[in-house]
Amino acid sequence: MATRQPASKKKPASRRLQKPARKRETRSVIHTEHAPKAIGPYSQAIRSGGFVYTAGQVGFNPASGQIVEGGIEAQTRQALHNIKAILEAAGTSLDRVVKTTVFMADLSQFSAMNAVYAEFFPSNPPARSTFQVAALPRNALIEIEAIAEG
Repeated sequence: MATRQPASKKKPASRRLQKPARKRETRSVIHTEHAPKAIGPYSQAIRSGGFVYTAGQVGFNPASGQIVEGGIEAQTRQALHNIKAILEAAGTSLDRVVKTTVFMADLSQFSAMNAVYAEFFPSNPPARSTFQVAALPRNALIEIEAIAEG
């Protein structure tokens, strides 16, 4: 003979476990006068989810708005100075960078770029991807973007 299980009592709606409301991520725009102004509809950087995401930076001098002279070394150095200024405006720094992406017009200049890059990341450098691209804004030789903790 089968035994009958007692009917379960449902808890009132107010006592049921509810999923916590999903917290909306805050997103803030980062801007500094110590880096080139955006040349299109984008921000210099965005802070979201505990990270700062920079827009790609080329070797523009922030004061003149022109690409610096001196080839791949000078443009790499300026692009990284621009990233440094943006990160500092966001309250973080190059030593908190976890990933960079480098876009180059000519990968045959990789060694020269790499030597300058190493000056800015002397120990424990971030992860990095490097690509050769068909063209960069205003015929720049290099563009670099970064993601940093912040």
